[in-house]
Amino acid sequence: MKEKSFYETREINCIKRLDEIIEQLPYFVKDFFIGVETRTSALTRLNYGYDLRVFFDFLAKKIFKNKKIFEIEIKDLEKLGASDIEYFLSYLSHYEINGKTERCTATGKARKLSTIRAFYKFFFNKNLITANIPSKVLMPKIHEKEIIRLEKNDKVDEIGDILYTVESGNGLTKKQLLFHENTKLRDTAIITLFLGTGIRISELVGLNVEDMDFNTNSFVVTRKGGNRAVLYFNDQVKNSLKEYLLTRTQNEELKNNAPLFLSLQEKRIATRTVQELVKKYAKIVSPLKKITPHKLRSTFGTNLYKQTGDIYVVADCLGHKDVNTTKKHYAAITEDIRKKAALNMHINDDK
Repeated sequence: MKEKSFYETREINCIKRLDEIIEQLPYFVKDFFIGVETRTSALTRLNYGYDLRVFFDFLAKKIFKNKKIFEIEIKDLEKLGASDIEYFLSYLSHYEINGKTERCTATGKARKLSTIRAFYKFFFNKNLITANIPSKVLMPKIHEKEIIRLEKNDKVDEIGDILYTVESGNGLTKKQLLFHENTKLRDTAIITLFLGTGIRISELVGLNVEDMDFNTNSFVVTRKGGNRAVLYFNDQVKNSLKEYLLTRTQNEELKNNAPLFLSLQEKRIATRTVQELVKKYAKIVSPLKKITPHKLRSTFGTNLYKQTGDIYVVADCLGHKDVNTTKKHYAAITEDIRKKAALNMHINDDK
């Protein structure tokens, strides 16, 4: 029997975890998840589950204090007003659930409000409630953040520096150096692939050897939402990957149809491991910046936009379904592109 892929395994785990959460919630919540199943991924539904668990925990603690979570009925949703939803958003600034203290940023509050809106909309469309009250509540204002990325210009070359650090081990502690000889080719390939393609960490972790085609410098990646796409890489990425693959393992079973990036235990590398190795090298190169795999993705997006000036190309390469998502993150760079275009403009080419 063929081994399940990374994404199939993740799907199964998400479904199992969601089933556990649904058991803790009112009976009618299950109808919502059945209704949205064909339009959402298991990971999206799991995040809905986490959000609704917080929402119903809030209702039991603050609104319907004489009821336990599973005793809340669908008609109770009708009793809530816009002020109750606003109270919930305020509550999210500092709350406790399952014995843990949590807090939400404006982005987290916006996501939970979106979940509640979708939840109410589902039952409103089924004529089981008479109004979608959360739709009347304004989304929290999310302040635009500066794009944090590795810089490469006339003064600094943080991209070159991090690649040198990964290859040489310069700046690592004695303890880190003990593992470096066994991981430097893998880590170099990972950092180079992030910087050269802008893929997400989940996409990188999910790659298999069979997804790579070195004849065309391309690979197949499973995008957010489950869609498959072909991406391309340059010779620098190709060389790093091939060098890693040559020395990766002597295990014949792991040479072909297997995870591309392996742990020292010769299992698929974990997301947490990738996060930690990026953090380890980036801290040496740029200690004041909190560089994560997503920031390496931002570095790629920034460089691609500067080189092409085409926001649609950037959106396509990053896998953004909506180009406005891309514009929001990279609009600040437009000023540099306008300046460069003006300086290079020739008014009269005949002279």
